[in-house]
Amino acid sequence: MCGVLLDYRPVFWSPTMDFVHPNDVLIVFALPSEAGDRFHGLPSNVLYTGVGKVNASYALTRWLSQRRPKLVLSFGTAGSPKFPPHSLVECTHFIQRDMDARGLGFALGETPMDPMPSVISVPRRLPKLVEGRCGSGDSFVSGHNVVGCDVVDMEAYALAKVCAKEEIPFLACKYVTDGGDESADRDWADNLPHAAAAFRDLYDQLVTVAHS
Repeated sequence: MCGVLLDYRPVFWSPTMDFVHPNDVLIVFALPSEAGDRFHGLPSNVLYTGVGKVNASYALTRWLSQRRPKLVLSFGTAGSPKFPPHSLVECTHFIQRDMDARGLGFALGETPMDPMPSVISVPRRLPKLVEGRCGSGDSFVSGHNVVGCDVVDMEAYALAKVCAKEEIPFLACKYVTDGGDESADRDWADNLPHAAAAFRDLYDQLVTVAHS
């Protein structure tokens, strides 16, 4: 039986997790350029949401209204003030870095009157990857300080929140293309082909063969 595990085996995965058939996995990118030409013809569906939290929320919610995957696998690029470029990071905590209602007495990142916690957490599943806290916002970080985030992107928090509300397992891996600094735009563009290759390599490791 071919399947994708919800934790790596034998190199990364925990042997106690169940298989998910690749047909039941939805791979999510913001942009086709993050996937390159490496994700054609796979058994898993691929969704491109567009950039930003609103586009990500809408695209994933619309997909889930028609089909119910057993795993949403988010691949995306990110800047990082902590990890060097070309790092592959498993994100397990997600915050909305541009939600700012401090004038109403709420903490930075906290949505007013929202019953969900301001930090969305998912299980750690890939222990051979570094683990990070992802801050999502509708701004491309290029030189300004972002507090409390190991990596910064523009979609992952929204995807994580939709999956939490829909009770669908969520796994997010970020490829660090830049340092979120003054050269972030150039570094991001230059490193997109490397990101696509790393994502496909990781997907191929996740798809395993088991004999019953």
